[in-house]
Amino acid sequence: MDDLLREYLPLVIFLGLAIALGLVFIIAAAILAISNPDPEKNSAYECGFNAFDDARMKFDVRFYLVSILFIIFDLEIAFLFPWAVAFKDVGMIGFWSMMVFLGVLTIGFAYEWKKGALEWE
Repeated sequence: MDDLLREYLPLVIFLGLAIALGLVFIIAAAILAISNPDPEKNSAYECGFNAFDDARMKFDVRFYLVSILFIIFDLEIAFLFPWAVAFKDVGMIGFWSMMVFLGVLTIGFAYEWKKGALEWE
């Protein structure tokens, strides 16, 4: 049992150092950072509503649609690269399963387009 614990000692030391270094950076940023917010910094940014408003307020559904659009293309790229690298090893089943996957993503994109998430006023 003593040998097993000795094998994990470098991992425990590494995790301890990582946590300690992370805490040092967080505390140093809180102490040394200059806090001088201006009205522009607190204004509405990407989400379209004020940063310090009521959390229960309603906002436009287009923000949900844009996030769905991001997820669609993010997933597509994340699964397309490994598939393309191993393309000659996947065979016809792998090819058609990826075509079904891309078809589902295309349907999601068509839904986004129909709902008008790509058109901003």
